[in-house]
Amino acid sequence: MPSAHTEHRNGAKRAAAKTRARKVAKAADMDAIALLKADHREVEDLFEQFENTNSGSKKKKLATQICTALKVHTQIEEEIFYPACREAGVEASDLDESVVEHAAAKDLIAQIEDADPSDDLYDAKVHVLSEQIKHHVHEEEERGGLFAEAKQAGIDLEALGEQLQARKDQLMKDAKSN
Repeated sequence: MPSAHTEHRNGAKRAAAKTRARKVAKAADMDAIALLKADHREVEDLFEQFENTNSGSKKKKLATQICTALKVHTQIEEEIFYPACREAGVEASDLDESVVEHAAAKDLIAQIEDADPSDDLYDAKVHVLSEQIKHHVHEEEERGGLFAEAKQAGIDLEALGEQLQARKDQLMKDAKSN
């Protein structure tokens, strides 16, 4: 069980992460990369909260939030961002790797959604998903990574950001009604 000091420190970290995500999200209204980065920060925060709780009900709620956020994020990347990158001439192998990484994440997401926090491998599955997502985020955000390639390709990131946001809003609305 985390101590009161640990809980306070973790709460402060979560608040700082949310503030960072809000700042990035403001810019995300116009820029595709800022929007996708804000999604990354949001999921990182959720994974951290998951790791810092022992409550089965909180774990289930956080895992559900993680899975929903990742499903929406991967869908908008695959439907809108990656095709725009391909059309602009971004390295196809980088995009192909991203699609394969998404497929692996989707497999784990499905397993997590079908499981219960009391299941033997539940925490391990969420942890492995977290590690996979960290790797994927690093590949996209690193210097010379997919996001840098998209910038260099001359994609209209503001217009693309508007498309991503509109689709994300629709998918989140659909997810909440299910």
